[in-house]
Amino acid sequence: MNATAPSKKAKAPRTAMPEQDPKVRARNFEEVALGYTAEMAAAEAARCLQCKKPACRKGCPVEIDIPAFIKQVVAGDLDAAYGVIRETNSLPAVCGRVCPQETQCEGSCILGKKGEPVAIGRLERFVADSFLAKSACETVTGTPACSMARDDLKVACIGSGPSSLTCAGYLAARGIPVTVFEALHEVGGVLVYGIPEFRLPKGVVRQEVQAMKALGVEFRPNWVGGKTITVPELLESGYDAVFIGVGAGLPRFLGIPGENLIGVFSANEYLTRVNLGRAYKFPATDTPTFPGKHVVVFGGGNVAMDSARTAMRLGAEKVSLAYRRTEHEMPCRREELHHAKEEGLEILCLNAPLEFIGDDKGRLTAIAMQKMMLGEPDDSGRCAPVACQGDTCTLAADMAIVAVGTGANPLISQTTPGLSTYRRGYITADPETGETSIRNVFAGGDIVTGAATVISAMGAGRRAAKAIAERLLGAAAADPPQARAADDSADA
Repeated sequence: MNATAPSKKAKAPRTAMPEQDPKVRARNFEEVALGYTAEMAAAEAARCLQCKKPACRKGCPVEIDIPAFIKQVVAGDLDAAYGVIRETNSLPAVCGRVCPQETQCEGSCILGKKGEPVAIGRLERFVADSFLAKSACETVTGTPACSMARDDLKVACIGSGPSSLTCAGYLAARGIPVTVFEALHEVGGVLVYGIPEFRLPKGVVRQEVQAMKALGVEFRPNWVGGKTITVPELLESGYDAVFIGVGAGLPRFLGIPGENLIGVFSANEYLTRVNLGRAYKFPATDTPTFPGKHVVVFGGGNVAMDSARTAMRLGAEKVSLAYRRTEHEMPCRREELHHAKEEGLEILCLNAPLEFIGDDKGRLTAIAMQKMMLGEPDDSGRCAPVACQGDTCTLAADMAIVAVGTGANPLISQTTPGLSTYRRGYITADPETGETSIRNVFAGGDIVTGAATVISAMGAGRRAAKAIAERLLGAAAADPPQARAADDSADA
């Protein structure tokens, strides 16, 4: 099939995925999208054109052989489909739910040029959810064979988010013992403390982690990288390599008056309290969160959407999202914006906060707002917001959530002599291998690039793991014949 000539398959409509009713789901934390049935998945998979030069694969940061796995779905062989995905993706059930497919694999799908692209993410989720692993090795690698353990080697990963989990899974499948150090009491990083249950159930992450444990990966929670354990200490204690995948979890604030009032939260703090404290299960758990009635969220990304939709589900009477630009410029996934609006979120575009206003007890009562308009494009390529002088208003609010981005936590860079950093403290790393300015110390994900996507972090973790494996095992052992054959076939 020529990649530029869609067949009659292109005329088949994209298979919709069942979802909870918006009025119902806006008050519970159960998953919004309910997943494909086998019949739905088969119908959607049949739309794939099986392009010989698949643009979709080039659009995937971890280069899943997308046509190959979809072909197996059509054939009804889900074990084989899972095996194809696992060749390059350590967290398929996660990616099938939270990846921005519309700008990556699906954004490159040839069917999307004249109609709707293949629902690659939904099919990936279906395969991952349907696969019944027969062993820990099969869950992690997709094949029954795993390498023998190399007791003479060991690697440390600092942080347990998507980049570290990917790095650990890749190395463990090749027989290299890995220890993952996590600062918090639960493993999973941003996948568990940042993304709400209704978008990514924690059981999905837990299942992936359990498979890695069964394969020999050791997880040590409550170890703060750069404080409880440092990079030099790890190298001195015999670790052959260290991977730093701690994300970028230092919240940014607005820098306006009243930001310390009771009721003003960073999105990072708010979501961590709700997710790790299980506040969404109160009173079954004993960790209630702040009871906001009139909530205003500032920001336009996925974290802002997650915060607003979480506040709705925790009982807020009204939730608004204020953004300095228009909906067109919002960096969030279109699907998340669509779901949020369906659930009743009020969008206040071209609005920016001037001041948080409180009462004599230091509690937030209102927010002074500035009306904005779009000016000329800035360095990001988006039109810069410009204040409409004199056009202000006041919103009543007892809770505000600031979701305007995060930065690099300096703990590790401050305690690792010789570790180079660049803009705002992010770690400098080779884009091909992830190696830092210190030999055998690698880094990847948000702590290198700044806040990005789960799949981008996974891609960085995989590249670093491959480089570590090649250095410790040699190129042949690090890149098994099966994986090479798959790569060669895809490039043909």
